Amino acid sequence: MEPYLIQKQKDGLLVFTINRAEKRNAVNDDIMQGLEQAVTLANDKDVKAFVITGAGDRAFCSGGDLSVFHQLHTEKEAYGMLSKMSHILTKIFLLPKPTIALLNGTAVGGGCEIAAACDFRIARRGIKAGFIQGTLAITTGWGGGTMILEKIPPAKGLRMLMEARLYHEEELQELGFVDYLFEGDSKEGLQTFVQKIVQLEPSVTSAYKEMLIKRWNESSVVERIEEEVRRCAVLWEQEAHHKQVDNFLNKK
Repeated sequence: MEPYLIQKQKDGLLVFTINRAEKRNAVNDDIMQGLEQAVTLANDKDVKAFVITGAGDRAFCSGGDLSVFHQLHTEKEAYGMLSKMSHILTKIFLLPKPTIALLNGTAVGGGCEIAAACDFRIARRGIKAGFIQGTLAITTGWGGGTMILEKIPPAKGLRMLMEARLYHEEELQELGFVDYLFEGDSKEGLQTFVQKIVQLEPSVTSAYKEMLIKRWNESSVVERIEEEVRRCAVLWEQEAHHKQVDNFLNKK
């Protein structure tokens, strides 16, 4: 089974699906490679919007695959992985087209960082989401902390990061993390949300997105994301992090 799917639809949507439902759609090197490929394709002229989702109905993305990334021990090792994924998410963040995180299930940790990189987050009713990295004695490390503070009111973003817990759908909408809730089929929910956007000329939607990109670039967002990654790498090496991950894995 392929670890990811990339589908270009007739309506101009390019959909990237993390196809690891048995691993709660956790990110590994294969997913990183596929996501980078998808972002490159998203720049094609006939793509009107870029969508990221997960396979199944349990998880959008559970973050990094701890069974793989727990093998990284030092700051240098951690930085290599963190910076690789942050560069991909930064490309999504600065993509001059509408980007949508289609939350078909729970988004945890790095899954929320992927969602934060997108312009819009739409979710099936019943999902939960949260930046739980703090419970593992690290911060966000893919740039998602910086990104979510640009997307929702800073006090609410800071609350999500500092509380390090899962929120229910109503809380997520009140916080501004979720822009639209739907029931039932994810494809139908996506079509309902995006139908007006894809009717416009791509040059129009890109012009609006570039207004945001200019503001972000003027605020040195790329440099701030890099600082976030480096701080996480420092914490990653600490005994507290490895102890918390061991405890988490032993509970499973």
